[in-house]
Amino acid sequence: MSALFALATSLLWGLADFGGGLLTRRTPALTVVVASQTLAVAVLGAIVVATGGWSEAGPQLWFAAAAGVVGPVAMLCFYQALALGPMGVVSPLGALGGVVVPLGVALVLGERPGLLQVAGIVVAVAGVVLASGPQTGGAPVQRQTLLLTLVAALGFGSVMALIAEASSTLTGLFLALFVQRLANVAVGGTALYVTVRRGNPALPEEGFGVLWASLPALAFVGLADVAANGTYNLAAQHGPVAVAAVLASLYPVVTALAARGLLNERLRAVQAGGAGLALVGTLLLATG
Repeated sequence: MSALFALATSLLWGLADFGGGLLTRRTPALTVVVASQTLAVAVLGAIVVATGGWSEAGPQLWFAAAAGVVGPVAMLCFYQALALGPMGVVSPLGALGGVVVPLGVALVLGERPGLLQVAGIVVAVAGVVLASGPQTGGAPVQRQTLLLTLVAALGFGSVMALIAEASSTLTGLFLALFVQRLANVAVGGTALYVTVRRGNPALPEEGFGVLWASLPALAFVGLADVAANGTYNLAAQHGPVAVAAVLASLYPVVTALAARGLLNERLRAVQAGGAGLALVGTLLLATG
């Protein structure tokens, strides 16, 4: 069950990233983040009321709130790093952080994967990095870009580690996700306000109509991201966090394959090889 939940996480995150990437081609990235998460908050609020999730309130919610604050900061650093440096360097390093942090936490807490699982982790992580399209040549990367990428990577991994501790029951998970998204909207909304005050646009060039027409896509991105956090929590509760973290981090493969299938984008040889390695690593982890 843990492996299935973790693979569902990678599928949902990969599709959410793909949809978010398409939306940011016409709409400012911060607006996409705030709008999609606001829609997710509305849906989660209704679910919490319907399921009586408020009764599960407790100290664990601080993990959810922390994840909600760290997540937008990591995403902003990631976007800024992509703007300053080559995507072929920033993207693989960002993806790697989502594996290393929760994996390190799991090892510190005493988890010890078997030999076959260790092999699967190594192969799958290599596949994730290669599927992100690493760049080995070109101009040197600026120190600021590397610093922003490091912060983003640690942030992505920290969100995974925090959300795994946010709840131990299903109704409590709905409440935890609701709290996390409220924090996301608060941090993202503040950042959007600051950028608008600095003269940056919050709406597409075509105006509010484009944003309104994008509401279904925005809802999909927000809800897919929420669902991914939920399935990751379930994966971490039902099995080794080390395995769940690696399998959940296969989302760059999903994004690359979605771009290939829906946009006819050609995969580079290194990306195709990375997808293959990720599949081999997944099989090793599932059988281990």
